[in-house]
Amino acid sequence: MTLIRWCLGRFILLVDMLYRPSGVSRSAQEQRLLDEQLSKLSLYQYTACPFCVKVRWAMRRLSIDIEARNPKINAEYKVDLLTNGGQLKVPCLRIDHGNDHIEWLYESSDIIAYLDRHFLVSELPAINA
Repeated sequence: MTLIRWCLGRFILLVDMLYRPSGVSRSAQEQRLLDEQLSKLSLYQYTACPFCVKVRWAMRRLSIDIEARNPKINAEYKVDLLTNGGQLKVPCLRIDHGNDHIEWLYESSDIIAYLDRHFLVSELPAINA
């Protein structure tokens, strides 16, 4: 079983590398404002988890960089996720709203929807000639 898991993990990482989406361009000022907002987010994830790869693809598509925390490697992250998030499940997006209010968002589709709502760059309207 370990060999199958190892092979599957390597396959997932290969697909991740081959099919990474391209990102969007932002001005330096937009990027600074965005980085401020992103500093309040942390993504608990495993490297070869397919649902985590799905979230990382969305992050690349949106050209956003969120701190990645791997609970398999760091015991503090594991305890934090289990104690405060309530589940040892990834992916999980930790959102610090300030005033001691922290939201723990599970499920890759929910995380991607949140990222799209908050960080999607709207396309400029077409100019009619």
